Amino acid sequence: MGIGASAERDPERLRPAVALETALPPADEQVAPLTSDGIAQFGDRLRHGIRQGMLIRDDVLDVALAALLARGHLLLEDRPGVGKTQLARSIAGSVAGRFSRVQATVDLLPTDILGATIWHAATGAFQFHPGPVFANVVLVDELNRATPKTQSGLLEAMQERQVTVDGQSHPLERPFMVIATQNPTEGYDGTYPLPPAQLDRFLARVSLGYPTAEQEAALLREDPEPPTAPTGSLRQLLAAQAGVDRIDASDLLLRYVVAVLRGTREHPLAEAGASPRSGLQLLGAARARAALLGRDFVLPDDVQALAPAVLAHRVQAVAAAPPEAGLEVVADVLRQVPAR
Repeated sequence: MGIGASAERDPERLRPAVALETALPPADEQVAPLTSDGIAQFGDRLRHGIRQGMLIRDDVLDVALAALLARGHLLLEDRPGVGKTQLARSIAGSVAGRFSRVQATVDLLPTDILGATIWHAATGAFQFHPGPVFANVVLVDELNRATPKTQSGLLEAMQERQVTVDGQSHPLERPFMVIATQNPTEGYDGTYPLPPAQLDRFLARVSLGYPTAEQEAALLREDPEPPTAPTGSLRQLLAAQAGVDRIDASDLLLRYVVAVLRGTREHPLAEAGASPRSGLQLLGAARARAALLGRDFVLPDDVQALAPAVLAHRVQAVAAAPPEAGLEVVADVLRQVPAR
């Protein structure tokens, strides 16, 4: 079992050799939503599938699954070699999804990610050639090594689930998830910090961290696992996402979320707090967590469990604040705002 044992396998191997009976429906077809019990069972299968190919902490896997079921994007901030790429591959492989990878560099252009319109002399017409963003799970490795122009090229894709090239809009595949990685900026030359508008598109930011001594010894002892075998399908994922939308959130719960957001904006360490978009994504992630636990209603516990990962990277700290001021702001707000 490998924490980063992905090497450079062919991403097409993540797709099943034969079509599942639960093949992806047409874009205009609605799938029947799963119940909370069905989502919990689906989540258990995904956990098992992801753990087949890597070592991962429970809290990080919880956030990753919540982001997936809430139709969100995930930002992984950590040192090289701890399994960030393998997590993205494992998520795609567990649902038989199409995986693509972009290695961000300073000379990467937006068209290298989105695609380009090319003239074909044989046909006498322009034809759009889609880029790697046209996949179910897109890994953008070391996103902060790309220039701000290239980083901004992802904004429309992440928010609108489409890309516009030469005035023509092209819808992306569904489900669609961007998993981006970035190295810590301290001590890394040639990086461009992600602007607030880019950070706000990511539902959550997490760090995988180093394995325990026992886990690392097991990693050295055992051969890397093959690519993750599918434990679900894209159709089932769409049904689970539709079911998450139906999880009940009471008015009291909504007021609690609003109070948490306002608390981040009024904290003395915050130059700017969490945005209204972050409130929508926090609620979506809380709904996903509740469903993964088999509940059809959201509790403040769900909000509190996910608030650090969802809100901390959106808090713009004052100039004199410490590096992890965002986490401190969220922790203070959760202690101060009454949940009931």
